[in-house]
Amino acid sequence: MNRITEVFKLFFHLGIVAFGGPAAHIAMIHKEVVDKRKWMDEKHFLDLVGATSLIPGPNSTEMVIHCGYQRAGVPGLFVAGISFILPACVLTGILAYCYTLAFNIPNFEAYLIGIKPVVIILIFQALQKLWKKAIKGFELALVASLVLALGFTGVGEVYALFIGGLLGFIILKTKEKFTLNSVAISSILFVFLKIGSVLFGSGYVLIAYLQDEIVNKHGWLTSAQIADAVAIGQFTPGPVLSTSTFIGYLLGNTPGAIVASIGIFLPSFIFVLILNPLIPKMRNSKNFSLLLDSVNAGAVGLMAYALYPLGKVAFFEPIGIVIFGLILLVLWKWPKISSLKLVSLGIFLGIISVEITKYLKF
Repeated sequence: MNRITEVFKLFFHLGIVAFGGPAAHIAMIHKEVVDKRKWMDEKHFLDLVGATSLIPGPNSTEMVIHCGYQRAGVPGLFVAGISFILPACVLTGILAYCYTLAFNIPNFEAYLIGIKPVVIILIFQALQKLWKKAIKGFELALVASLVLALGFTGVGEVYALFIGGLLGFIILKTKEKFTLNSVAISSILFVFLKIGSVLFGSGYVLIAYLQDEIVNKHGWLTSAQIADAVAIGQFTPGPVLSTSTFIGYLLGNTPGAIVASIGIFLPSFIFVLILNPLIPKMRNSKNFSLLLDSVNAGAVGLMAYALYPLGKVAFFEPIGIVIFGLILLVLWKWPKISSLKLVSLGIFLGIISVEITKYLKF
């Protein structure tokens, strides 16, 4: 088996079965490329993980692209990334089509009420894991808090993240020194290229960017529709950023889904292609390390801010609060339950709540 085929088979398979979000994806990649196939050693794998956080884009997808590059050069870079992304985008596109058809069914939106509390819980779970890694001291906690506060001022997620990252770098450096609309296809492509070019951190941070660009600035969709799209992105395997395929379909049907997917992922291929050969030189850079810590802390702040608009939608009706409580009980009983099962449970509870409400009205 040649290396290109080897890369394709591995990452296409992962693209089909990789549920659980970026952290789970990276754990699966580590098991396959370090433990099982010995494509690289532990130290280099960790260098790649650190490097993905220095550039915009989805971390787990960029790790796939890095591994493809390491195994089979530039062709492997593209084969790995495309084979990992494609299954999620195709499945999400199909679900988006079903979603638009289903809106012809009376009260269909009410059935989705169970998904929104699950999305909030999934983000909160990610925050719990990332907080311990990203907030390494008082200074970085200050950066996260600043970015969270800036989110509420309306300054914009991109600017908030860079303001927080720059301020954190200065502080740490000083411390070291002294101790459903019809939207033009070109517009969809531009917006998702923009997001893909500035999206630092994990795919979960995407929610804040989508809220700012799609809802607040352009008014193309509602917060409720963004929440539905994120839930679908969680429901499907592969990268969380396949959410963009769903949103692209809502905005411009199949062409919109295609250009949104290309726009969100294309910058990652370019960034990895440029960065990968430079990683050995960057490994021991203290300045890059300080900047990385600051940007990670800012990303945690952005994720926390994303809970606000989603919370307003999820808890608008009492049933949303009830479902939220039931999901928390399930998590308390089975703390390692997968995101796929949580989203499925949310959909089921939403359907049950609507049917009970209809029954009580009779």
